[in-house]
Amino acid sequence: MHTDARVLNNQSLIEGDICIIGAGAAGISIALDWMNTSKKVILLEGGGFEYDDKVQDLYKGKTTGQKYFPLKASRLHYFGGTTGHWAGMCSPFDEVDFRKREWVPGSGWPISKKDLDPYYAKANETLKLGPYNYEFDYWRKELKDLNPFPLDDKVIRNKMWQYSQAHFGDLYKEAIVEAKNIHLYTYANVVDILAGEGVQHISSVIVKNHEGKTHTVKAKHFILACGAIQNARMLLASNSQAPRGLGNDHDLVGRYFMEHLEIASSELWLFRPFPTNLYSWEYGVTRASAELAITEEIQEKERILNGTASLLPLSVGKHQKPRMETWQDEDPRKSSESLFKNWSEADEAAKSEKGAIERAFQLNTRIEQAPNPNSRVTLMAEKDELGVPRVNLHWELTALDKRSVRRIHQLIGQQFGIAGLGRVKLMDFLRDEDDDTFPDSTNGGWHHMGTTRMSDDPGKGVVNADCRVHGISNLFVAGSACYTTSAAPNPTLTLVALSLRLSDHIKRII
Repeated sequence: MHTDARVLNNQSLIEGDICIIGAGAAGISIALDWMNTSKKVILLEGGGFEYDDKVQDLYKGKTTGQKYFPLKASRLHYFGGTTGHWAGMCSPFDEVDFRKREWVPGSGWPISKKDLDPYYAKANETLKLGPYNYEFDYWRKELKDLNPFPLDDKVIRNKMWQYSQAHFGDLYKEAIVEAKNIHLYTYANVVDILAGEGVQHISSVIVKNHEGKTHTVKAKHFILACGAIQNARMLLASNSQAPRGLGNDHDLVGRYFMEHLEIASSELWLFRPFPTNLYSWEYGVTRASAELAITEEIQEKERILNGTASLLPLSVGKHQKPRMETWQDEDPRKSSESLFKNWSEADEAAKSEKGAIERAFQLNTRIEQAPNPNSRVTLMAEKDELGVPRVNLHWELTALDKRSVRRIHQLIGQQFGIAGLGRVKLMDFLRDEDDDTFPDSTNGGWHHMGTTRMSDDPGKGVVNADCRVHGISNLFVAGSACYTTSAAPNPTLTLVALSLRLSDHIKRII
């Protein structure tokens, strides 16, 4: 069932059993999980079904620290969320990602990969992927010509990915709109979260839109599913009863913002051509492929973060500009046009490249960011059109991030040399081992994580193992904001799995 909140009478009261705030991958996944139940589910989306620049402008903010994308252009604010322009890369976290690693400050989830495995399998279905199997040996039998580089598997492993075409706005609009117990309200931006006496229970949320309408939503349970930056923003801005913001008794809301560092880090020059489809990817065609990763044992030995390296023909890569340069227009549509224009130009320029460069590849890093409390989201004095304070994102990297990127490519280079396959040349920014800084060309993955991190200790996290905000009985956070560490894979598969686990928990307590 769908209602445009702009046409409701002003000061309408909306009531249900569960209120999900945000209709992106996390919110829609939870809503789908409650279809055809006896519970009335309220699904609030701040935008409509199409891009609206006035709504998109609500995401506008400032950035400091390491150069970052314009905040207005780093997320999509309509039904389906940022799945409207995602690349579909999916792979589960590794077991090591959930563990306490003494060389990674702030690591250690209160859950394990085993706790998520059943929900990973379910998330694979939601995302229209193949079977929940990410083992190289399985895919080698399924697909042709997945020949691996003959490297020492005690050092280098093949991290497998599957690719989704699930754009949630198109894929699930009809199901949500036609579901009798799911009540979708578009143009319903939450501007305040109100608690009862003692701030231990949420009583209602206030929603507004650009037409001047204000409505109240009451429910038994509330789930924030707006993305890592907006989840933190709403908790911090809901400060009429809790001056520091909801769930922020320990000054942790907004801290530990994490991104994936995605940056061209080295060149791989093979001595001779190596025929394989294992390391290549074509959007809409490839079912599964691999990236080079460092084994858990070597990560511990070298005291480095978890990361991968993908291969791009150097003839293409050397003509591609960093995404941090091409994605700088605040209008995400214009930034997208700029990005794909450059990629098209690079593909065209590569056609004239012949000779030895046909055996050369650009190795691009994708690596977790070390948890850092100084990398954070805070509120500014400036407010958006609906009266909510805008945010400042301070993205701050550490020496461990830089050393890990460097060491991953040194290890890959050593193994290619030992195997007699070729040589690896580090990019200039990695040469000086005393330099811990990153260039402005360092890309993020548009992957926002960690601002309401998970821990069973309220002094170390905002939500507990069930994604419930500490100290508040009926307020939950869904999605990648809950990540304690960010691992190397793109976040969507894991955030859907974590959201489905949260949904299961609420079914047990409601």
